[in-house]
Amino acid sequence: MFVTAILIGLTLLTIYMSKAHSYLSDKPETCINCHIMAPQYATWGHSSHREWTNCNDCHVPHNNIFNTYYFKAMDGLRHATVFTLRREPQVIFIKKQGSKAVHQNCIRCHSALLIDPKLSSWTEDHDGHRTGRKCWECHREVPHGRVNSLSSVPDARVPHPSNPVPEWLRNYLKN
Repeated sequence: MFVTAILIGLTLLTIYMSKAHSYLSDKPETCINCHIMAPQYATWGHSSHREWTNCNDCHVPHNNIFNTYYFKAMDGLRHATVFTLRREPQVIFIKKQGSKAVHQNCIRCHSALLIDPKLSSWTEDHDGHRTGRKCWECHREVPHGRVNSLSSVPDARVPHPSNPVPEWLRNYLKN
C-alpha cells in the first residue's frame, strides 16, 4: 500500500513537473517547454502566420479528433524520450509523418488560393497532388525563416517556461 502511494505520488509529480497537461492545449508557448524549440517559436512569432495559426494548426493532422490526439501523443512521447536521453540533434528536421501533416495543413488552409481563378496562372502548379512537390520546396522560409541550428537566432526573445515548483515550496527551501 505504501509503495503504491509513493509510485502514484511520483507519477503525479512527474506529470506536474513536465507540464504534461499543457500538451492538451494549442498554446504556442507549450512548444517551448523544451528549450530546443525556442528558435522555431521566435521565428514563428515574427511571421504573418502568428496572426492566424498556432503550432498545432500546422504540425498536427486535423482529419479527425482521434487522429489529432493520437499524433500529439506519439510525437510528444518521441520528443520526451529524445530530450530525456539528451539525444536532440543540433539541426532539427521534420519527420515523415510530420511532413505529411504540414503539407496537408498548408493545402487545408490555403485551398481557396489554389482554386481562385484570378490566381490560376500563379497557382497552376501549386497542387501537390498533381506535381508531387511539397509547399515548402518553393516557400522554404515560411513561417520559420531560416532556422538552421540552435544558434541561428541567438538573440531570440522567447518566454521562459514558468517554474513548476510551487511558491510555498520555494519559500520553504529558501529558509
